[in-house]
Amino acid sequence: MKITEIKIRKLNGTTECDPEFIEDRVVMPIDVYPEHRPLQRAGLPRVDDTHVSVEGIFVQIESDEGVVGVGGPLLGEHLGQIIIDRLAPMILGRDPRSVELLWDQMFRQSPDGRLGDTLMAISAVDCALWDLKGKAVGEPVARLIGGPTRERIPAYASMLSFSTDDLGLVRERASEWKAKGYRAQKWFFRHGPGSGNEGVDKNMALAETLRSELGVGYDLMFDAWMSWDLPFSLKMVRRLEDVDPRWGEEPLMPDRLDGHTELRQHTMIPISGGEHTMTRWGFKSVVEARAMDILQPDIYWTGGLSEALKVAALASVHDLQIMVHGFNNPANLQFSTAMSPSLTPLQENLVQWSPIFQHFLKEPTQPVDGDYLAPSTPGMGMEIDPDKIESETVVSA
Repeated sequence: MKITEIKIRKLNGTTECDPEFIEDRVVMPIDVYPEHRPLQRAGLPRVDDTHVSVEGIFVQIESDEGVVGVGGPLLGEHLGQIIIDRLAPMILGRDPRSVELLWDQMFRQSPDGRLGDTLMAISAVDCALWDLKGKAVGEPVARLIGGPTRERIPAYASMLSFSTDDLGLVRERASEWKAKGYRAQKWFFRHGPGSGNEGVDKNMALAETLRSELGVGYDLMFDAWMSWDLPFSLKMVRRLEDVDPRWGEEPLMPDRLDGHTELRQHTMIPISGGEHTMTRWGFKSVVEARAMDILQPDIYWTGGLSEALKVAALASVHDLQIMVHGFNNPANLQFSTAMSPSLTPLQENLVQWSPIFQHFLKEPTQPVDGDYLAPSTPGMGMEIDPDKIESETVVSA
């Protein structure tokens, strides 16, 4: 089997969605500057009061035996250009089943771009190759990498873009998603060091409201999106311990491993992070610094499924858990259900965003009664639905 063509497909369509669904945003590192702190509503282009325009950019790898692998969506056309200009010449004419070989050569060919956009492009190609490989043998990728280890995996509701100012609405939303079968929720703090002690109080009002509404024993997680500093983090964890969160996520910038290590020494709250950490070498530094209790690689950013498997091996050696970042549900499900339940006990579902990310797929991967079901279709679960495409632009190599 040989790779005959690589396409970047830019798809456009329309989906039913409240155009105002982005009610708020997470605290951001730039918020130390007051002028950047207010919510800037970008959102998705409005079609009417109930519909928005959706764009999806996918890499499609075709073979001489008619088997096609798909990866995506990509976070921007520039990643597609990197694939066409830089990566495609490396893999055209090669055997797409030799995933490890192709990953290693793409990575070694890119020493000046081994992180960031180039690695995200490699990640998408890698996932498309795994999709093709699974389809070629008629098996879900989870089976190819040793799974499934279970038939269901609990999902947690990740509440990105929901308002956190209206605590009455917070209660209503939390209760609603608990009733849908979710046994865990993650909410996003809106305030950081730039908001001072008032920000601590507002963050705590959110956390205490959620604990009161959801009850003792219900799993609650909180994400600061790498936007705090160490003094602010120490203030927060001292007060958050009474709320008993399952973990606190990305309190500091990813490179502040020393700060993460010190924070862990001053709290019983498990510290998680890693969606902005790339490759096994990046996570090796995290592990050696004893900086985190839970690793959260993003399969589409850290190097693809091939690299995520190496991060999983590293985590298992050190008795750390992995909760993959929820950008791509299909890839995450293949990975999570192939690992030991002790290593990957939960999987994120971005309840507002995952339907949009998966709009162009024939069978979007979504939880049922709060659980994901183990994958059963061949490949990575990346089949494009032509009926959802209103227009398309294709660039080929």
